Amino acid sequence: MVLALAEQPATWRYGYALCQQLDLKAGSVYPILMRLADRGLLETTWESETSAGRPPRHLYRLTGPGRVLAAELAAAARPGSLNRRAVGGAGYGRVGSGRTVLGGELAVPCTRNPL
Repeated sequence: MVLALAEQPATWRYGYALCQQLDLKAGSVYPILMRLADRGLLETTWESETSAGRPPRHLYRLTGPGRVLAAELAAAARPGSLNRRAVGGAGYGRVGSGRTVLGGELAVPCTRNPL
């Protein structure tokens, strides 16, 4: 998810758009967004202009530390990278679904070594 946000780091993004881009359900995406924001990796704001009858929505974008993490994750995810687990600390790797944890779409710790 961090790398998806890093594609346009200065652009405010809707959680729903991220759900569609990553092909993940809202029940997975929004808790991850909240954790990333709690850790200072995402900025959040409410949209300022809304259509009549529609409530305002949250918007998300990477902070400076979030951009640094995205750059580290992109470097670690490149083919030939020697140590993917080193990025994000021990315990971060790949889950059984094949989605990269903290290296691509999700930000969820796991206990398996991806190598």
